[in-house]
Amino acid sequence: MTQLITHVSPQSLTEVLQAAGYRVNQTEQNGIVQLLSASQGIGYAVRFGNPAVEEGSYVDFTFSCALRVQGELPQGVAEQWNATRRFARLSLQGEFLVMEMDVVVAAGVSNDHLRGNLELWDRLLQEFIVYLRDFSQAAQTSTAKVAVAEQEEVAL
Repeated sequence: MTQLITHVSPQSLTEVLQAAGYRVNQTEQNGIVQLLSASQGIGYAVRFGNPAVEEGSYVDFTFSCALRVQGELPQGVAEQWNATRRFARLSLQGEFLVMEMDVVVAAGVSNDHLRGNLELWDRLLQEFIVYLRDFSQAAQTSTAKVAVAEQEEVAL
């Protein structure tokens, strides 16, 4: 029978990430522990959520990737992602575009389930970068078409 995981700790989640081939650095800021890692050259953090009964353990955590926005972000970038994608959400937080994905273990999950969520996160990070590039290019093309249409109207 498979042993179910009902809580995670920074150490146990570090071991899961390392077993999947990721480097992991554990940091602490103001008494809050988080894990830092990267996939496909994109850095992300693992932040712990609700505490479990066992000291230093948690029943959920969040994968979080924050990218600093340089210049103007195309209108609707977060809204379109959220309307067309499942599992991870985008939000604009100050000068950062943040993608987050929650993982809950409270009711008991298998190690394979944790590994599957990690693989899903990795895949979403890849899609995130492609999405931003494609969205930006589409926005530039749309802006160029509007400018051409406006010039044609003026010429008439």
